Amino acid sequence: MSPAETLIEKSITERESVTVRFAGDSGDGMQLIGTQFTNVAAIFGNDISTLPDFPAEIRAPAGTLAGVSGYQIQFSSQEIFTPGDAVDALVAMNPAALKANLSSLKKGGLLLVNEDAFAKGDLAKATYDKNPLETGELSSYQLIRIPMTRLNRNAVEDVEISLREQDRCRNFFALGIVFWLYNRSLEPTINWVSDKFAKLPKVVDANISSLKAGYHFGETTELITANYRVPKAVHKPGKYRKITGNEATALGMVATAVRADKDLLYATYPITPASDILHELARLKNFRVRTFQAEDEIAAVSAACGGSFGGVLAVTGTSGPGVALKAEAIGLAVMTELPLVVIDVQRGGPSTGLPTKTEQSDLFQVLYGRNGECPAAVVAPATPGECFYMIQEAFRLAVEYMTPVFFMSDGYLANGAEPWLIPELKDLPQLKIQHPGPVVNGNSTDFEPYRRDEQLRRPWAIPGTAGLEHRIGGLEKQDITGNVSYDPDNHHQMCEIRAAKIAGIANDIPDLEVEGPEEGDMLLLGWGGTYGAIASAARSLRESGKKVSHAHLRYLNPMPKNTQSVLGRFRTVLIPELNLGQLCKLIRSEFLVDPIGFNKVKGQPFLVSEIVEKVNEILES
Repeated sequence: MSPAETLIEKSITERESVTVRFAGDSGDGMQLIGTQFTNVAAIFGNDISTLPDFPAEIRAPAGTLAGVSGYQIQFSSQEIFTPGDAVDALVAMNPAALKANLSSLKKGGLLLVNEDAFAKGDLAKATYDKNPLETGELSSYQLIRIPMTRLNRNAVEDVEISLREQDRCRNFFALGIVFWLYNRSLEPTINWVSDKFAKLPKVVDANISSLKAGYHFGETTELITANYRVPKAVHKPGKYRKITGNEATALGMVATAVRADKDLLYATYPITPASDILHELARLKNFRVRTFQAEDEIAAVSAACGGSFGGVLAVTGTSGPGVALKAEAIGLAVMTELPLVVIDVQRGGPSTGLPTKTEQSDLFQVLYGRNGECPAAVVAPATPGECFYMIQEAFRLAVEYMTPVFFMSDGYLANGAEPWLIPELKDLPQLKIQHPGPVVNGNSTDFEPYRRDEQLRRPWAIPGTAGLEHRIGGLEKQDITGNVSYDPDNHHQMCEIRAAKIAGIANDIPDLEVEGPEEGDMLLLGWGGTYGAIASAARSLRESGKKVSHAHLRYLNPMPKNTQSVLGRFRTVLIPELNLGQLCKLIRSEFLVDPIGFNKVKGQPFLVSEIVEKVNEILES
């Protein structure tokens, strides 16, 4: 009898959206299978949002709470903005994964556990006194106990690999079950495995055998009585791909350079969670991309300053601790007025802090964290895909105003993924760059490096250009000539000019837009990676009859010209932030508005429900 003839008849339930979390040891491949499930959901046509969550201690002892790695994905037939609040299905590969993630699972949700991993020693590592699979404490969930280790070994026993290598395939067994559970094709993952491990045919055979075995287990087991179908989402026509914030940032940098017909220099010291930008760019050197992996953060930013002085599009990338180290050289770029882009992929801090956890606590640092009067422009994307466009905007402002520009991403955006409509290169904005040409019938004394245009922008002269020789360095410059100056009035004037130049950017950026009523009871104001949770909360509140609107700041220095007007149209302004109230303090000081701060500093993004609850609490008080 064929397998098809032995299948147990099971019901199919249609859902608008589903949230799944894979959890196990950091060495269990949870990020890998989470990414594969994401890819397949994207290929199918669902809207997706993801949250990879893994420890900084990559080699934490196996089976311990400190070493738990998780990957959450929400996939939907409707537009979504977050990876989901509560989890519909949790795959727990060991007791530690169960303990660390159970609180996120909905009551009545599916709980798939590898029961082979619940031996006495495993339970002790996870601080369980008794086996939770036996005590009844999981009775609120649809508990499905699966001997994954044994079933997986049976599936790959014909492949000539070690027992350890067999067990490393367990993640694909679990993935196969989830693929069946949600009616997803195995083919894209089979193709990926075949390509990824093409030089290791035994690894290919083992992983594919494990994947298929998990899928067929879902088909034939009596433990699972139903599976689920999430229809395709309606997307704008075009070609899509799954993209993370770091990938989008890298591609946006290359697109800018190509459209500007310029070399791109990316000088960096690898740092979590910004390292993937370097990895992406290193693969794109055929697009006139030069990557420089420096020995430290100071060398990286100094090299980028040199590249900018030399006339290329120069970028340095880091996270919060790196921004602290780069401060003096960024100040040099401010004084010499060079178009330098500084990428800050924020993480939990301070100091080493929480390298793999998200936060947005660097706002004050990028605004004020340099000596002297040292202004720089600041922009921040709202979604992973938006990183592609906002990094282009950072370049535009840097070049058009001859100033350093900070690009504020964060761990949530950097590692999170969403479907992204691939644009046509010809449709992207073209960066207009002008370098003064050689001086004919003149000498170097004729060139005035601080002679400004109507935007207070000085000329971007390339070294080696005849007649454009000029002094540059860290000492204060005389206006117009660029000569070293100790004149107090000149210093005051230069400080005011640099501040005015940044302030003038407000005339060249879009107005702050309001989603929802233009005036009303409450405005939710956000910036950076909190966009998804805030937007979802605002929409949910409006659907329940509340007069709640949402505005999101993508330009933080300067802010849009209409910011004051927008804030003044609402009785209450609430600012959810993953810090202790930095934007809140800034709004209060700049616009004399007294917003309410809603702060969370746990290394985790906001839940939609948290914001909804806070708004209701305020409106009802």
